[in-house]
Amino acid sequence: MIIAFVHNNKAFLPETEAYCRFFTRAGIQCEVADKDSIGLVHRHVEWRLMGLDLTKPKEGILKLHEYTSSSVPPGRAWKNWSKAFLNAQPDFRLFLNEYVRSCFSFHDHVPFGYRDMGIPEDWLQFAENGTEKIYDFVYLGDLSPFREPERLLDAFSKGPMKERSLLVIGKEYDTLKQAYQSFSNIHFAGPFQQSAIPGWLGKARFGINFMVDKEPINSQTSTKFLEYAACGLPIISTKYKWVDEFKKQYGGDYLFVEQDLSNFTWENVQAHSYTKPDLAEWTWEKQIRGSGVLEFLEANFPDVKF
Repeated sequence: MIIAFVHNNKAFLPETEAYCRFFTRAGIQCEVADKDSIGLVHRHVEWRLMGLDLTKPKEGILKLHEYTSSSVPPGRAWKNWSKAFLNAQPDFRLFLNEYVRSCFSFHDHVPFGYRDMGIPEDWLQFAENGTEKIYDFVYLGDLSPFREPERLLDAFSKGPMKERSLLVIGKEYDTLKQAYQSFSNIHFAGPFQQSAIPGWLGKARFGINFMVDKEPINSQTSTKFLEYAACGLPIISTKYKWVDEFKKQYGGDYLFVEQDLSNFTWENVQAHSYTKPDLAEWTWEKQIRGSGVLEFLEANFPDVKF
């Protein structure tokens, strides 16, 4: 069996690497393609990380649609409705969580499951002892305008953290890098393969989970938060719905800062006591096995067992 993963290459997709590791270990060939080249790839399963998919079904090819997030403003509700109305009907759907599924108006009987974000199991054994700390803080992930990254960067350029260093790991940050190039304490790097991330996170003393408290991102899993925790970084986070619910269920102690970052000071950072959450249920292996997709594949390919 050959699984082809299709995405638009606009976002960090650690799940693609995780899927390829998982299925390759099971003896299944994996390919990664964009929407323009997928037609050239021989495949038995076409696994699309959505956007839009207007393609017609192809005989002998199962199609999976995976929705890892809801659309963002402007026109968020209209975008979600359009995707639900226009997208081709797949054989199976995966959603990040119940919240993301509720954002789309699917009224068919396509089977579905939930697959949350995860971390590689070997990251749980990551040892940062002896790693030289080059930066005071690290921010990892999406830098799109909707997330208002300037608010965080301003804290380091002219705010309470202007004497402290920040490593920003992301992609498509040229505009931001140019805007903040005069501030020698702000460093941009990446993007990197997921396997390189622990080494880069280990260069910082603290991880920043800066998240604006607005839909849909306040109800979606913070991959950066999980990755900081897995690598043993003390975490500073803005307070919002998902992180509140995560702490109640999985524990850990983090410094929560206001949305306007008014209490984000070096004194508060140093004074806080940090502890790690329980991440036993957050490995990619657990997330994939609990999603229902393996049972779907086994039912359609009787010779395949996971």
